[in-house]
Amino acid sequence: MKRFSPVSLCIALSVLSAPGWAQTVVPMKGQSSQQTQVDINECNSIAASQSASTSSTPSGGRIKGAAVGAAAGATAAQVRGNQHDEVYDRVDDDRKQDYRQDRAKSTAAAGMVVGGSRQRQERRADAKTTEANTATAYTSCLQGKGYQVNP
Repeated sequence: MKRFSPVSLCIALSVLSAPGWAQTVVPMKGQSSQQTQVDINECNSIAASQSASTSSTPSGGRIKGAAVGAAAGATAAQVRGNQHDEVYDRVDDDRKQDYRQDRAKSTAAAGMVVGGSRQRQERRADAKTTEANTATAYTSCLQGKGYQVNP
């Protein structure tokens, strides 16, 4: 039966324990494979808890977009009506209100789409930042414990 050296065992464990964070973890202070696994697990926990405490999920993008769109639609309808004063003044107030509400509804729908799109972009950017911060925390933790971490 062929046995693995402690270094190759540590490298294999690090690849399996921290996918995407570090490919190789080399003990620089003679740590045993058991100690290396304990340190990898501890650094994984530290990095995960740090990223969980610092991440913020943007929310309300669709609602904000709809509100802005509705206000813009109603305002645009009023402006368009004012551009045609002669005709607009003869129209019943209920019809004016219906027109403004229709314009507000259609632009609110567009605003909701835009707001949702912006929210998704913010979430993707936050996810990338969180992932980078987590990887940095993991690597820093292991380096502080006396390991060389190679991406």
